[in-house]
Amino acid sequence: MAFACHRLTLLSVCIVIWFGVTERSAHADQPLAPAITVDEVVYQLVERNQDRASRLRSYTSQRHYHVEYKGFPHSADANMDVETTYSAPAKSFRVISESGSHVLVNHVLKKLLKAEQDAAAEQRRNALTPENYNFALLETTTEDDRTLFVLQVTPKAASKFLYRGKIWVDAKDYAVVRVEAEPAESPSFWIRNTQIRHLYTKVGAFWLPKQNTTVTKVRLGGTATLTIDFEKYALPAAANQSLELTPEMKRATADLDKLPPTR
Repeated sequence: MAFACHRLTLLSVCIVIWFGVTERSAHADQPLAPAITVDEVVYQLVERNQDRASRLRSYTSQRHYHVEYKGFPHSADANMDVETTYSAPAKSFRVISESGSHVLVNHVLKKLLKAEQDAAAEQRRNALTPENYNFALLETTTEDDRTLFVLQVTPKAASKFLYRGKIWVDAKDYAVVRVEAEPAESPSFWIRNTQIRHLYTKVGAFWLPKQNTTVTKVRLGGTATLTIDFEKYALPAAANQSLELTPEMKRATADLDKLPPTR
């Protein structure tokens, strides 16, 4: 599950420090709330990803692909609707409809499906784990009444299946809910820069892809924007049974409300 570097300004750092000092002065008799470490977040993320993968062995969904290219030698766009079947560890695709530029359909959209199948066969090498990435905890924030950990991720090897950037991790489910990144390795000489924004949505007990937007700048001066919308998930009923937490997972969840926000 496969994808904007973060910068703290001097002003925001000063505000955080001032807030911490004034809060400590006002409540000097109260102990400081425990702060979670990046190792603890990553441990929970890996453990729960493994649990979710072991329970979600199959599902079906539909996707709508839209790619639009503007630039040399001319602009073009294409659409493709796809039915996806996941049966661990493989994925299969059935094209339901296609329209627009045949070049974009055959040389961009259908190649994406093949690349995804190849990546599924290399899950261990592509997984979001300390084996493949270095992690840094940037902040704890709140969005839509959810507490999120924001982590910087840096790949340990150059690979077209890995990425560098930021991930947002739900603090109760320890699941990735957003990715803003760029590929660790450019897939082609003709590609100058690629920015990826990947959003997830909760379906039953699982966080699954909702939308992927990729903006690619090519060396000849053009820009390609790819949008993939994921919908109509159908999961086995047994997969949505309640997650059985380990003692370590329970302690991490119980301590969540004690965490001070970093902004």
